[in-house]
Amino acid sequence: MKIATILLLGTMSLASVALAQSTTTSSSQSTAKQDMKDAGHSTANAAKDVGHATKKTTKKVVHKGAQKTGEASQKVENKTAPQQ
Repeated sequence: MKIATILLLGTMSLASVALAQSTTTSSSQSTAKQDMKDAGHSTANAAKDVGHATKKTTKKVVHKGAQKTGEASQKVENKTAPQQ
């Protein structure tokens, strides 16, 4: 009877350790999975921010270039205008 009780308690303790390990592994895997998802979202948002900044900068450069081109053409026109 004592041997059966010892074996039963040993089996129950091993089962509880295995269950605890299974729960820990599964929660750490879900945490790692969520961390990867969060990193992916952060990367996507950063890329969007860079895209918006690039668009804004490009517009600024294009408009400034057009303005300077207009100024240069005005100078050329003034220099080549017929003298009166």
